[in-house]
Amino acid sequence: MQTPILEVNGLKKYFDIRGGVFGRKVGEVKAVDDVSFTVMEGEILGIVGESGCGKSTTGKSILRLIEPTEGKVKFQDKDITELSDEEMRQLRRNMQIIFQDPYASLNPRHTVEKIISEPLLIHGLTDKNERKKRVTELLEIVGLSGYHASRYPHQFSGGQRQRVGIARALANNPKLLICDEPVSALDVSVQSQILNLMEELRDEFNLTYVFIAHDLSVVKHISDRIGVMYLGRMVELTEKNKLYDNPKHPYTKALLSAIPLPDPDIEKERMILEGDVPSPANPPSGCAFHTRCPLAMEVCKEVRPQFNEIEDNHFVACHLYE
Repeated sequence: MQTPILEVNGLKKYFDIRGGVFGRKVGEVKAVDDVSFTVMEGEILGIVGESGCGKSTTGKSILRLIEPTEGKVKFQDKDITELSDEEMRQLRRNMQIIFQDPYASLNPRHTVEKIISEPLLIHGLTDKNERKKRVTELLEIVGLSGYHASRYPHQFSGGQRQRVGIARALANNPKLLICDEPVSALDVSVQSQILNLMEELRDEFNLTYVFIAHDLSVVKHISDRIGVMYLGRMVELTEKNKLYDNPKHPYTKALLSAIPLPDPDIEKERMILEGDVPSPANPPSGCAFHTRCPLAMEVCKEVRPQFNEIEDNHFVACHLYE
């Protein structure tokens, strides 16, 4: 059996709501509420769901950019939730993130050379000439040229900036990349270039990705397995072909029915969800989806479904399959 490079067990992240004159805690937003999954080495795990479901918070909590409230995150058999700041800093050369917005994630006052060489300097490459050589090499790997090193972020297009962000993430030869919606801010034509680049880099450097997105066609293109999140919880997780051909959870079915087909002659049955997404500050009891689910039963309102394996490598949290 192949051992997982990343194991997430019971991950929770609650944000305090404070109010009143003294700023006392009056509630909490359950951004991530008991999420568990594993990622194998060299695999691309896609995580999808609508805005506000906790995808990005999950990714940042895995790296401890946001401190988890509860749960365990094991990376290469080390529980990173128990590491000191210095141990975490050492480990971060193996775990990197590509941010969603290339306009906001690059310092506008720094040249591309300084942006990419910063992680090299932090992790011990003090020789200036070596850093310069590595920056040129990284720029060429992501499809830019060495002379771009002297330019500033405002001199690039959105797609080129995201390539700079990818080069920065690759600087210290990481094993795991958290990709936080890396193409959602880009034009569709540029999205395909970046996705193809990321697949090439995965094969070339044996990278492992956790790929977060809300575009189901993007996730299908790049992922090996896909997890679907709703209101801070994972509701379904399986191989991509199984998910698209035979979705089990009613929420997944509704998401997939909303994908437009390019053929006007094909009639598709839409599954329209009623109502709005509940607030994560006050989630419904039982199954979080029962307020919008067309197949909801009485048990769904009272008992929270377990995230169980109902078929080989197909996990679902739904009372329909218990």
